[in-house]
Amino acid sequence: MYQALYRKWRPQTFNDVYGQPHVTKTLQNQLCSGRISHAYLFTGSRGTGKTTCAKILSKAVNCLSPIDGNPCNECEICRGIDNGSILDVIEIDAASNNGVDNIRDLREEANFTPVNAKYRVYIIDEVHMLSIGAFNALLKTLEEPPSHVIFILATTEIHKLPSTILSRCQRFDFKRIAPEDITSRLLYVAEKENVNLTENAANLIARIADGGMRDALSLLDRCFAMGTDIDENAVSDAASIAGTIHLFSFSEYVANGDFTSSLKLVSKLHSESCDIDSLCTELTLHFRNLMVAKTVSECEGLIVCSKDELASLKERAASLKLSKILECIEILEQTAKNIKNAANKKIQLEAAVIKMCAPSSADAAISEGLEERISKLEELLVNGVRPAAAPVAVPAPVQETKKTEPIPEPIKEEPKPEIREPEKAPEPAPAAPPAEQSDVADGPFVNWVDVLDKIKLYDIPLFGIMANTTAVIKNGRVVISSNNPTLFDFICTDTHSKELARAVYEVMGRKMKIAVSNPEKAKAEKSPLEDLKNKINKFNNN
Repeated sequence: MYQALYRKWRPQTFNDVYGQPHVTKTLQNQLCSGRISHAYLFTGSRGTGKTTCAKILSKAVNCLSPIDGNPCNECEICRGIDNGSILDVIEIDAASNNGVDNIRDLREEANFTPVNAKYRVYIIDEVHMLSIGAFNALLKTLEEPPSHVIFILATTEIHKLPSTILSRCQRFDFKRIAPEDITSRLLYVAEKENVNLTENAANLIARIADGGMRDALSLLDRCFAMGTDIDENAVSDAASIAGTIHLFSFSEYVANGDFTSSLKLVSKLHSESCDIDSLCTELTLHFRNLMVAKTVSECEGLIVCSKDELASLKERAASLKLSKILECIEILEQTAKNIKNAANKKIQLEAAVIKMCAPSSADAAISEGLEERISKLEELLVNGVRPAAAPVAVPAPVQETKKTEPIPEPIKEEPKPEIREPEKAPEPAPAAPPAEQSDVADGPFVNWVDVLDKIKLYDIPLFGIMANTTAVIKNGRVVISSNNPTLFDFICTDTHSKELARAVYEVMGRKMKIAVSNPEKAKAEKSPLEDLKNKINKFNNN
């Protein structure tokens, strides 16, 4: 009978467990020193090795010839536990055995000495499913079990366990397995199974698994059914996701504002049975990677992808504004919530794509106003008409009138549209300056390196774009000089601005206003109407 990959390649020793060295090393040290606890609690997300480590521990405490805390897997005890012939290791599913009577039976059985092994080991999986009465029945036995009994509890929802249970166990937290560890394991399994698995395909499986080795091996098992040569396309088809090429196509359409192509791509993927929920999740992750590539100079450790894909991400991120990327992430996050209760998931995603491709309301208004003005002026130049200067209102001379003559009413002119400059923030009244800033002298910010060290601890992405900045104190403000055009948009977000203000406060001991100066950008910037203005002046001179 065919055996699933996650069962066939389940680790048999602590050395084979991937991604949990803080757990396996501690357990090995306990076994080597003989300091074995009577109760263990393994907690963490699914597929991270909780049950696997529990089974390895149950063999290691009973093994006749342990090797550095690992079971030998050769003695009769290890082989008996593997094939189920030794009944001193009992695995209980608390989801289906969660009553008081089940725990009472377990408590009575625990009093009997083991038949073949040294310890009677109880592995209680999904222990958070036990009822309150069952927990209470387990308390006394769990606190002071017989010397020949070991309890190993496993759960994915630690918050559902009573504190009385937590205080009676040694707790081990299993972390999500790193993508590079999952990739390494997948390539090893594929090689042993005589299947050609590309590294990019293994990276894609690792991203989809989200830190779970069992999920990764299950998806690899589905890919094996499609053939012996597995690439990214095979993984995308097996997992019913969009794939890297389609994700980059989406971001290209967003950058170009191409509504038609983006909607056609959604329809194409939907007709190919692509799961809408998975597509929304993949798009969110893709724009998250664009955000990291846009803001962090050395982002190799923050994005799981190949070198070619990373180069493509950086190139695509350069064509998008940071504010647009953040806006797309917010739209996709809200869409993911709406999809769960939507009657038609495809319509929700299409609406999200339309919002992503559309320009923001402020940019759209400015763009439309400039385009209208430029088109009118160009039309006048083409027709050889000199643009008329704006009429200047001249006050009419005061005329003496007789008392008998009626005074004519002044002619009311229609109000003309006014183009207003963005209003500047009102400056504080000079009479009452803040007390904490009155004694701050203007000049270089000599402790700016200390501020950057603080930011490195609090906010790594913010430190990535502020690493080469300098600062001065001017008019009671901290003015940051940077050639990075994304810095201003980045620190405008609430989270990053708070961390920056916090770092400045801890170094200076006072609250300071913060401003950003970009000298290179100020030199390079030019008015969008500058060229047109030059044309008009040249026409007037001729």
